[in-house]
Amino acid sequence: MSGESEHRWGPGYQEGYSSATPHARQKMYDREGRRQKAEKVLAVIRDYFGSLDRVRALDLGCSTGIMASYYAEALGHVTGIDIDDQAIAHARREFMRPNLAFETRNGLATGFPSDSFDAIICAHVYEHVPEAERLFSEIHRLLSPGGVCYFAGTNRLNLIEPHYGPLPFLFLSLMPRSLADLYLRALRRSDRYYERPRTVWSLRRLTRQFEVIDYTRRIIADPQRFNATDQIAPQSLAQRAALLAVDWAYWLFPTYVWLLRKPPAASA
Repeated sequence: MSGESEHRWGPGYQEGYSSATPHARQKMYDREGRRQKAEKVLAVIRDYFGSLDRVRALDLGCSTGIMASYYAEALGHVTGIDIDDQAIAHARREFMRPNLAFETRNGLATGFPSDSFDAIICAHVYEHVPEAERLFSEIHRLLSPGGVCYFAGTNRLNLIEPHYGPLPFLFLSLMPRSLADLYLRALRRSDRYYERPRTVWSLRRLTRQFEVIDYTRRIIADPQRFNATDQIAPQSLAQRAALLAVDWAYWLFPTYVWLLRKPPAASA
């Protein structure tokens, strides 16, 4: 999630992420790439809910709205929010429809009533906010009892830094932040390193108020079911290697996909 100014949103937010770097612009306005990602998200949500036509969803960090527009083709209603005014303006111009709305809001304090959504989509957003604890607390507040958050998150121990295009250095996220800032400025990729990825142990602590339904291995084991054949060919050597990695070195796996379920309300 990105912002108009740090004075408006507070320190730590990256301004105008959808246009901040060439790499970000390429990703955020790439309709085909966004469509493929949206189909993966919908496959996981559909696996949980079955029928989706009555599901009220929040796309948290929706950026240019491309993925939200695909969600709205399947879900009952979708609200997309981001702090990037330019991206939200683009989404409103291109994708408005009766069951789809876009608003400029802060994901850490949305202002929506509690229990407003059956599903929340938080795909590669947590590392972009200054206070991940507040983000997950807000997600828990917004979910209806029994609702789920689709969470996809980068591992801090990821060998490749995914946010600034190919970089001639590994484990940028493990550098001291001041050194990472200097490195990105020297390569003219960004004015600073904004991302705050966590290890799997830290992510588990952050999500302890939810029931975690882990889809990471399920997707690798059945890429056809979860629309992931563009990344993992069934019966391939890459699939076998990924299954070994997720089974034996989960803590090093580059990306995790979880459904975070808010426990149903206790019966009276």
